[in-house]
Amino acid sequence: MTTTAVKKEGPAPVAPAPTVGNHIRDYVSRVRGGDIGALPAVLGLVVLCTVFAVMRPSFLTAGNFANLFTQGAAVTLIAMGLVFVLLLGEIDLSAGFASGVCAAILANVATVLGYPWYVAVLAAIATGVVIGTTLGVLVAKIGIPSFVVTLAGFLAFQGIVLMLMDDGANISIRDQTLVAIANRNLPPVLGWSLAAAAVAGYAAVQLLRYRNRAARGLLTDPITVVAARIGALALILGVAVYILNLERSRNVLFTSLKGVPIVVPIIAILLVLWTFVLQRTSYGRHVYAVGGNSEAARRAGINVDRIRISVFVICSSMAAVGGIVAASRANSVDPNTGGSNVLLYAVGAAVIGGTSLFGGKGRVLDAVLGGAVVAVIDNGMGLMGYSSGVKYVVTGVVLLLAASVDALSRRRSAAAGTR
Repeated sequence: MTTTAVKKEGPAPVAPAPTVGNHIRDYVSRVRGGDIGALPAVLGLVVLCTVFAVMRPSFLTAGNFANLFTQGAAVTLIAMGLVFVLLLGEIDLSAGFASGVCAAILANVATVLGYPWYVAVLAAIATGVVIGTTLGVLVAKIGIPSFVVTLAGFLAFQGIVLMLMDDGANISIRDQTLVAIANRNLPPVLGWSLAAAAVAGYAAVQLLRYRNRAARGLLTDPITVVAARIGALALILGVAVYILNLERSRNVLFTSLKGVPIVVPIIAILLVLWTFVLQRTSYGRHVYAVGGNSEAARRAGINVDRIRISVFVICSSMAAVGGIVAASRANSVDPNTGGSNVLLYAVGAAVIGGTSLFGGKGRVLDAVLGGAVVAVIDNGMGLMGYSSGVKYVVTGVVLLLAASVDALSRRRSAAAGTR
């Protein structure tokens, strides 16, 4: 009689404990391989802020710091929507004037017709949904290139704005809730509370992710790196809220001006929402898949047409939100709302932040970082007394550099076999 030895199965293999040194080496390796992410935008932001702070000390005042948020809010919100379109390798040239159409609807519903602010906001966003659906269907179902469709929209929406504004009229925004969006501030205590909640929420997500990956034996970032991320966010938010809570009024006896602008938590909430959609849902994975290789995505069972239509809907809906913020900041809507440099700055913000023009690579955070770069350039050069022409030239050069970095990083990624 023979006996067969039974091999006992031990516990699942555990990944080696990560170290900070390994994490840094891996990051450097990814950067060398072309995966630079938002690094150029962050470095550019640091350099620009340093230069303007040295040349114009007024750049560092609390009042100017608050102006940066309100000045770049509308462009940043529109850029958030453009990220979704750019992820598919498409373009939306109509986003600027789409925001103008939605702002005109807002003004007509709230001021001319006299409906409550929430009805006007819903009407503006619904208009954005209709615009995005129309553009998406023309691109996905009819097969017209997005460049042509949105260029036609760019021209048509200009005309629609003129018709809604009676060929040149200016409609004031009188509803105090709408005016407050871009012109009022949170109470200082509420600003601190929201910052603390943001840090606590981010810490919970990071630590939960670390625990789950470690429990499954998967590679994780070192706990020191996780703690450093949480600490960095706490430091950034703490400094920002402290500065924004300083008194910014020049006449404290008659009026007080301090607190986080209301538009800041609006941007933060939308950033968290769309980041979750892109990174934590099957829809987000499908967007990246279609942007990376639409034919492979189709063969994998993804409804490519539906994804294409949806990104245009998201883009135009965010353009509507941007139009609402722009109308609030100006306290009015005119035929130029959404025109001028709005589209150029919004596309530039998304690309400068790190979203690829070739599709498949980008994050909603890119729009916020790029929007900050654009706002800093516009604000800083304005303080230095440069003309609009010089601002456009500098912004164009920065955009060209960002596109060049994107092209070079893709080439390096292809050479390294990572794409």
